[in-house]
Amino acid sequence: MRSTRRAALTLATALGVLAVASPAGAAEVTAPSTVGYDVSYPQCDTELPDDAAYAVIGVNGGIATTENPCLADQWEWAHRSSGAVSAQPRAQLYVNTANPGEVREQVSTWPRSGVNRYGVCDGENSAACSYEYGVDRAEDDVRMVLDTLGDLPGDAAVTDADLAGLRWWLDVETMNTWQTDGTQARRNNRATLEGMADHLTSVGGEVGLYSTGYQWGRIVGDVPRWSSLYDLDSWLAGAQSWVGAVDNCRDEPLVGGGQVVLTQYVVDDLDHDHSCALPQDDGGAPWTPGAPR
Repeated sequence: MRSTRRAALTLATALGVLAVASPAGAAEVTAPSTVGYDVSYPQCDTELPDDAAYAVIGVNGGIATTENPCLADQWEWAHRSSGAVSAQPRAQLYVNTANPGEVREQVSTWPRSGVNRYGVCDGENSAACSYEYGVDRAEDDVRMVLDTLGDLPGDAAVTDADLAGLRWWLDVETMNTWQTDGTQARRNNRATLEGMADHLTSVGGEVGLYSTGYQWGRIVGDVPRWSSLYDLDSWLAGAQSWVGAVDNCRDEPLVGGGQVVLTQYVVDDLDHDHSCALPQDDGGAPWTPGAPR
């Protein structure tokens, strides 16, 4: 029955493998996993899966100004991913984001100068200084990556030349420090993310946005067409199962000009990721290896 077949395929995908039917007497062929994972400092002492098709590694240690102490080890693990999902680079990065403009007296990283699309930064809580803060955070993230990953062996090394085409995700969550006082606060928060995206793009990176619709609405809100965030793709969090992650591929992207390309779901306290580029039938069942694409 159709429902039985769909349940079996869903279970197989959750386990990360799908068997391809073989002629009698031939060896069974097992397709590679299409599951991705994202990990960071909380997984420093965790044995990581060996079936990753791709992986996204956190650069920071929970807040935007710190470094993940396991960045190098986890990046090497990511480079051992199979690369079985062509739409997803086998090793990607995500960075924490924030805007402490409302508590700038309590931090040493708030900018005091700079000129950008929003005008002159003079150290006050403004869109211009928010943008500069974003640029500073992205510069630090690039420096961490080059300093920590530059001397790794083989193709895991990330040098200046390797920055071109590297995929970076901006992690936008309410648990970090954001401005909260209405429309101007959301504009300033947007300016910070624009500064980060613009700098990462300037070094050749490919930038996307990670959040949920609810968190994005509280922190950033609507993004105008002229913003450098408007055309960025989305990675949506919030699902608690693979089926939920597949459903989330149909949700609205975080910004009007982008697409939902990746969704996250949690299994046994480990973040799993589903690529929305994988073909789906009308019932949400995964593509079966050997079937026409």
